[in-house]
Amino acid sequence: MKPKTQRHAEATGDSSARERILKTAEQMFAELGFEGASLRQIAVNADVPVALVSYHFKNKLGLYREVFRVRDPNTGAQRMAGLALAEMEDDPDRRLEMILKAALMPMLSLRKIAGSANFGVLLAREATDPKAAERGVIQDAFDPTARATIAALKRALPDRSEAEIVWAFQMMIGTMLYIMADNGRSAHLSNGACDPEDVDATMRYILPLLMRGMRGA
Repeated sequence: MKPKTQRHAEATGDSSARERILKTAEQMFAELGFEGASLRQIAVNADVPVALVSYHFKNKLGLYREVFRVRDPNTGAQRMAGLALAEMEDDPDRRLEMILKAALMPMLSLRKIAGSANFGVLLAREATDPKAAERGVIQDAFDPTARATIAALKRALPDRSEAEIVWAFQMMIGTMLYIMADNGRSAHLSNGACDPEDVDATMRYILPLLMRGMRGA
């Protein structure tokens, strides 16, 4: 443990302390969930006073939402840009492939970015938590891109019903979340043939499966 005076001096450097709190919070929320991680635990592990956590984020929900917010601008912008490019494609098969890539690639690629692996686990936790709706994180952070993706799928698959499109979207997102949160299970079952860290190879395998499922018989 660092001396109190050193911790205080570092904590007053708002930018670095804030980033450290967010990084620590992301890891602890991923490991323990929203209910399991406390502000005090996060403060201790970030090596800052708990009052500084409250100063920056007000409360635990504020901190939790900010963890998602700082991740969303890059991935959200990438996904929307990919969807815009897909709309310019005339070939139906190629357009569907581009829509899926736009939705999946930015998120799956987070595993390759240093310090981002925890976010995949956290996102999977939040997406399957019965209390997630009370926090509204998924709705606020991901509903805009979800609705844009669903709309693109409707245009790419005009013969599919509303229910078929939404279930196809959910199937795709479920696949994405499982891969993002994969802790070695795929590599273990495949004797190393499946590696979620290799995003390009992962996409080569899952894209045909998802596309065939969405097209149907």
